[in-house]
Amino acid sequence: MNGRDAGLGSNLGLRVSSSSPAARTISREADLMLAFEDLRRAVRDVEDIFTVPLPTLLQPFFAIIRSPLSTGPITSAALSALHNFFVSGLISSKSRDLDTALIEFSSTVSHCKFEASDSSGDEVVMLRIMTVIHDCLCGGVGAGLGDIEVCEMLETVLTTCCQMRLTETLRRSAENTMHSLVRTVFSRLHSLDPRTEEDKLATDETVPDAEIRMTVSSTEENVVVEEGPEDAGRTPSSATIARPEYGLPSILELYQHTDSTRLVALGILNAAFEAAGTRLPDFPSLEALILDSGCKYLFQLARSENIYLLHSALRTISTVFDTMRSHLKFQQELFLAFTIDRLAPPPPPPGRKQPNNGLYAGSPRPGTPAPASPALAPPEAKPEHEAGTATPTKAVVPPARGETRDLMLEILSQISRHPSFMVDLYINYDCDINCENLLNGVYPTPGGLDIRQRSAQYLCLDLLLAFVNDMAARASNGAEPWPSDFPEPDALSQAKSQKKLVIAAAARFNTKPKTGVAFLEENKLIYTDLPGDMPESAKAHNLAVFLKGCTRLDKRLLGDYLSREENLPLLKAFIGLFDFRNKRFADAMRELLEAFRLPGEAQQIARITETFAAIYFASEPEEVQSEDAVYVLSYSVIMLNTDLHNPQVRKRMSFEDYQKNLRGVNNNTDFSPEFLQNIYDSIRKREIVMPEEHVGQVGFEYAWKDLLTRAQKSGNLMSCNSSLFDVDMFKSVWKPVISAIAYAFISFDDDYIIQRSIAGFRQCATLAGHFQLPDVFDFVVVSLSQATSLLSESIAGQVPNFPVVDVEGQSVTVSNLSVKFGTNFKGQLAAVVLGWTQIFEMFQNLFLHSLLPTRMLQMEDFLGGVSMIPLRGGHPPRVAQRSEGGLLSALSSYLMTPYGSSSDALVPDATEADVENTLCTIDCVASCRLDELYSQIMNLDVEALIAAVRALEALAHDRTVARLKQGSDDDGSQDDGPYTLPYDPASVFLLETMVSIACQTEQHIDDIWPIVFEHLSALLSTSTQYSFLLIERAVVGLLRLCLIIAQKPALRDQIYVSFDILSCLPPVVATPVAEQVVAGVLLLVQKHKDIISSQTEWNLVLALLRSTISHPEAARPSFDLITSLVSDGPTQTVTIDNFSGLLNVLDDVATHAGMVSESQHHQGRRQEPLTAANSPQIDRGRKAIDLIVNLKKFINPLTESSHLQRGQAWRQLCLPLISSLGRQSTNAAREVRHVAISQLQRILLGPHVLFDEADSEQVEEIFNRLLKPQVFQRDRQGMSETRLRASALLCKAFMHFQVRESQANTDIRLLWIQILDLLDRLMNVDKGDQLYEAIPESLKNVVLVMHAAQILVPPSADDKRDERQRTMWTTTHERVERFLPGFIASVIPQEP
Repeated sequence: MNGRDAGLGSNLGLRVSSSSPAARTISREADLMLAFEDLRRAVRDVEDIFTVPLPTLLQPFFAIIRSPLSTGPITSAALSALHNFFVSGLISSKSRDLDTALIEFSSTVSHCKFEASDSSGDEVVMLRIMTVIHDCLCGGVGAGLGDIEVCEMLETVLTTCCQMRLTETLRRSAENTMHSLVRTVFSRLHSLDPRTEEDKLATDETVPDAEIRMTVSSTEENVVVEEGPEDAGRTPSSATIARPEYGLPSILELYQHTDSTRLVALGILNAAFEAAGTRLPDFPSLEALILDSGCKYLFQLARSENIYLLHSALRTISTVFDTMRSHLKFQQELFLAFTIDRLAPPPPPPGRKQPNNGLYAGSPRPGTPAPASPALAPPEAKPEHEAGTATPTKAVVPPARGETRDLMLEILSQISRHPSFMVDLYINYDCDINCENLLNGVYPTPGGLDIRQRSAQYLCLDLLLAFVNDMAARASNGAEPWPSDFPEPDALSQAKSQKKLVIAAAARFNTKPKTGVAFLEENKLIYTDLPGDMPESAKAHNLAVFLKGCTRLDKRLLGDYLSREENLPLLKAFIGLFDFRNKRFADAMRELLEAFRLPGEAQQIARITETFAAIYFASEPEEVQSEDAVYVLSYSVIMLNTDLHNPQVRKRMSFEDYQKNLRGVNNNTDFSPEFLQNIYDSIRKREIVMPEEHVGQVGFEYAWKDLLTRAQKSGNLMSCNSSLFDVDMFKSVWKPVISAIAYAFISFDDDYIIQRSIAGFRQCATLAGHFQLPDVFDFVVVSLSQATSLLSESIAGQVPNFPVVDVEGQSVTVSNLSVKFGTNFKGQLAAVVLGWTQIFEMFQNLFLHSLLPTRMLQMEDFLGGVSMIPLRGGHPPRVAQRSEGGLLSALSSYLMTPYGSSSDALVPDATEADVENTLCTIDCVASCRLDELYSQIMNLDVEALIAAVRALEALAHDRTVARLKQGSDDDGSQDDGPYTLPYDPASVFLLETMVSIACQTEQHIDDIWPIVFEHLSALLSTSTQYSFLLIERAVVGLLRLCLIIAQKPALRDQIYVSFDILSCLPPVVATPVAEQVVAGVLLLVQKHKDIISSQTEWNLVLALLRSTISHPEAARPSFDLITSLVSDGPTQTVTIDNFSGLLNVLDDVATHAGMVSESQHHQGRRQEPLTAANSPQIDRGRKAIDLIVNLKKFINPLTESSHLQRGQAWRQLCLPLISSLGRQSTNAAREVRHVAISQLQRILLGPHVLFDEADSEQVEEIFNRLLKPQVFQRDRQGMSETRLRASALLCKAFMHFQVRESQANTDIRLLWIQILDLLDRLMNVDKGDQLYEAIPESLKNVVLVMHAAQILVPPSADDKRDERQRTMWTTTHERVERFLPGFIASVIPQEP
C-alpha cells in the first residue's frame, strides 16, 4: 500500500501510525480496504444482487466492525450499512447462505471492537449495535438463528444494560431493546414442542454447553463486550456447521442469567413472562426454574427497602401470578401471607390499649398462622413463642409504610382483580388443613391508615368493593358451574370445619398437651377408625400420625410430650413413621431433629436416641453393626453439629478428632473413614437446624424446602367463580368489610368514592337478604345510622325549648339537630339510603326534635281515641300533701323558686341560616318517606320483624329500666323515698311504636308477645318510679295486646298473667289508670267472654274491676259490666266459677258507698246527707245490695249443674251471700244499710233453699257470723233506727232457728247468753232511744216462746227439769236481772 492509499484510509476513519509499527499494520488496514475493492468488483457485473451469497456481501462490513483499528465513526458507518441492508430487504429469509451469514453476523456484533474517542460517538456505535441486533432477531430472519447466535446477541445487549459507566439514556435504550428481544425469543415458546425441546436439552448433543454460556462484564473500559474464550477457536468457516434453529436452550440460558443487575433482570423477566408466561409451565425445565429459584429470589427481593427494586420485583411477581397462577398454589400462599402481614396495622405501644372505632381491627388472620408457609421476615427478626396459640408465633414482619404500602396494595389489587380470586382463596387455602386462612386478611381496611394516605385508602376501598361486587354478581346468576374434576363442595366444607377443630386442638396442645390430646379424642379427630378392642400400639400409631402431620404444634412441647416415660409407645410409633431405608445417617438424623425440638432433660434425650437407634438399625443400614453403634452415632452427630456451627466454640472439631471419638463403637470395630467422612462433610456443609432456630435466612431456606415438598404432593390451584361457598365466605368477612366501607363513606369527600360506598352498602344489604343474614343487614343500618349524625350520644333528661317559626304557614321547630343535619350532606345521603332496625333510634331523635310525620306521633287508647305524644309534662296527678304553712310560707316558696331564671322558660332565637338548614332537614326527612318505611315494617318476615321489635325493646329498655337502675345506684338510699325517673317522651314514643307494630302484625303475635311483655312487665313492676303517662301507656298497651292474644288459644293464659300484674298495681298508680283498665277489660269481656271459663280466670278479671271501684269515673262502667253479668238479659253470665267473684265485687261496691258516706261524716261540716239521688256511689251501693239478693236465685241451679252437696253449696254459695248482707247491715250509708237489713231479714226468715234446720253448725254460723252487728257511731242520725231493726231481727232469727221443736236437743246456752249480752249493750247505748222500750218487748216474745218450747223452764216443787233446763234458767235469770230486774218474773210466773 502506498502513501495515497494510507491517506485514503485515514480519511475513511482508519488509524495509520507514522512510526515503524505502522509499517506492520498497514497491511492489515490495506486488507480492510481491499475487501471493499473486491466486493465492488464482484457485484459490478451482477444483475440481481440477491444472487450473490450473503456472506460475500457482508464480509467487508463484518471486518470493519471486528477490527480494533476502526474508530467510532467508521464502525458506526458499517453498522448503519447493515441496518440499511435489513430495512431494504437485502438480508431476508430468501438470501443465499443466510445461515452462514447469521452466524457471522452474531459473532461480529457480539465482538465489536473499536478505538474509543469521544463518549457521545462511542454511544452512537453502541446504539447502532443494538439496532442491528434488534433488526436481526426481531425481523424476518430471526427465526433462522441458532441458540449460540441468540445467546451471543442477548449477551451483548444485556452487557450494555449493565455498564454503569454508560449514560442513563444508553442503558435505558439497551433495556428497551432487551425487552423487545426477550419478548421475541420467549414468544417462540408458543410454536415449540415441549417434548422435543426437553429431549434436545437433555441430550445436549447439538450445541456444546460451553458455546451457549453467557457472561456479562460491567467493568470493561475500552471495549463494549469482552471476547470469550471460545473466540480463539472460532473461525468464519465454522459457520458452515449445520445447526437447528434456536429454542429452549437459549431461552433457559437467558432465564438463568439474571444476577448481574437486579433492576435490569427484573425488567427482562417481566417482559419474558408477559410474552410467554402462560406457555412456560408446558416446559418442565422452565417450570422447575420458576417454581423454585425464580419465585424464591423474587420473594426475597420483595423484602427490599429500595423502592425502585421493590417496585420492579412486585411488578414481576404480579405478572408471574397472572400468567402461571394455577401452578403456584403454595407460592401464592406464601406471598399473600407476607403481604397481609406487611399491610397489617402496627401493634399499639406497650401499655396502651388499641382504640376501637367500630372498624375491623386486630390480626387479619386470627388463629391461622401455619409454619408450613415461610415468613418473609427480615433476617434479624427473632421468634417469640406464645403459649396457647394455634402455632408457634412467626417472626414479626415490620408494617409497610408510605410508598411501600402503596406498592403492596397495588400488587394486591393486581393479583386479586379476577372475579374468582376470593373463591379461589377459600377453596384452596381456607379449606386446606395445612394452609393458612387467607380469606379474612387478604383485604386490608382503610381505617388503620393515616388520613394523608388517600391513595392507599382508595386502593383499600377498591379491593373491598371489588370483592362485594363480585359476590353480588355471582348471587345474581353470574356464577360458574362447579367442575366435575374438583373435590366435592361438601368435602371442602367438611375440611374447613375439621380445620377449625384442628386449630383449636393445636392451641390447646400448645398450652397443655394432655388437654389437646383429650380435645382431639373428644372431637373424633383421632381413634375414629379403630375398633374398641384395638391394642394401645394401634392408638399410639393413630395419634402419632396426627402429631407428625400437624404443622401447627409447638415443636418444643411436642418433643417434651413424646419423650415422657408414659408416652414411650407413642414415641416409638412417631419415629416409626419415618422411612430411613437407604438413607444416609446424617440425613436420617436431620429429618428426625427437624420434626421436633430435643428436650433438655438427659433421660428424655436418651429415650429418643434409643428409639431412633432401634428403628434406624431395623432399616438395615450399611456398615452399622448394632443398635448401640447407632445410639453412639446419634449423640456424636448432635455434638458435632453444635461444635461446628456454634459461634461460641472457637476450636472446631476436625475430622480426625471426630474419627478418633468413634473408635471401636461399631460392635468393637471402627467405622470406615469414608462413612464417617460422609457424616462429617454433611454436617459441616449443612447445619442441622433445630425447629426453634428456623428464623432469618436459615428459616426461609428451611420453609422454602418444606413449601416445595408440599407442592410436589399437592395438585394445582383450583380456580372456579362458583357461588357455592359465598354464604360461608360472607359470614366470615362481612363485619370488617362493612366497617371499612362505612369508614370510607364517612371519611372521604370524593363524590365517586361516596357513590361507590353507597353501592357497596346496597350490595352488602342485598347479599344479607340473599343469604338470610339479618344481623348483617342490621350492621349495615348501624353503620349508615352513625353516618347520619342523627344518633344521640347520650340519653337526654328532658326536651329543651326550641324556637318554632312559621314558614309559609307551616310551623317549623328549629333545633340543634335540625340545623346540624341540614348542613351534613353525607348524613342526608345516608338517611335516604338507610334500612331499618337501628333506624328506630333515629326515629326517637327525630321525634324529640319534632321532625317525624304526624302519623308516627300518635297514641291510641280506649277513651279518647287518638292523641299526640306530649314532649313535656306527663306528670301523674298524684295528690300533694297540703302545706301547713300560711301566707308567709306561700310567699317564701314562690320567692325561692327560680322561675325567672328557669332554663325551660328560655327559648333561643333562630337565625335565617338555622331556619334554612332546618328546612333542608325537613325536605330530607320527607324524601326518606319514613311513614312508608314504618308501614313496610309490618310486611317483614317473622325473623326480621322479631329483630326490629327487639331493637325497639332494647332502646326502650335503655331509656327506662336501665336508666332507672343507674339512677337508683347513683342516688343511693335517700330519706325521701325511692328514685323516680322524670317524664321522658322518647320512652313513650318507643313504647307506642313497639305496641303499634305488635298490634298491626297479629299473625306474628306468638313471636312478638314475649319481647313486648317483658318490657311492659318490667315497667309495671316498679310503676311508682316512672312518670304517670309512661305507666298509663304501658297499661293501655298491655290491654290492647290482650285483646289480640285472646284470639290465640296458645297465649290465652298470658291474658291472666297480665291481669294479675295490673291487679297488683299500688293504689297510687291503679287509681289514675282505672278508666283505661276498665275500658280494656270491658272490651275483652264483651268480645271474648267465652275465653273466661275457670274460677281463677274470673277472679282475675273481677279483681281488676274491684280495683276500679274507688275511681269516680271508672266505677260506673265497671259496675255496669257487673250489672250486665248478674241481671236478667242476653249478657247475663253467672256460673259456679264467677259466683263468689261477682258477690265480692258487689260487696265492695256497697262497702265503698259506706266509706264515701263515712268520710262525709268525718269532715264535720253541715251539709246535705248523701243519698242515692245525689251520690252515684250510694246509688251503686244500694243497687249492689239488690244484685246480691238477685244472686240468690242462681244458688239452686248452680248447685244442681255443678253436682254440689248441700253442705258444699251452703258454704260456697249461700253462706257468703248471707255474710255479705250481714256486713252491709252495718254500712255507714243509711240507704245501703237499711236495704241490706231488710234483704237479710227476708232471706233469713223466708223459705230457705239450702238451709238445714237440723244442722246445728249452720245455725251457729248464722248467729256467730251474721247476727252480731257491731254498733259504731258511723251514722249518728240513722244508727238508732238501724239498731232497732237489728235487735228485732236478732230476736226473730233466734226464735226462727233455735226455739223450735227441731232444735230441742241442741245446746243453745252459750249462744243465748251472747244474745243477751248484745241486747244489754244495745239497750244501754242511749237510754233515751227507742231501743230502751223495744228491746224488752222483743225479749219478752223470745222468753215466752222459749218457755213454751220447754227450753226455759222455771223451777217447781217436784222439779223434773234436766240439767240443761236448770242451767238455762239459772243463767238467763241471772243475766237478765242485770239490765231488766224483775223482767223474768213478770213474764214467766213461778210457783211460790
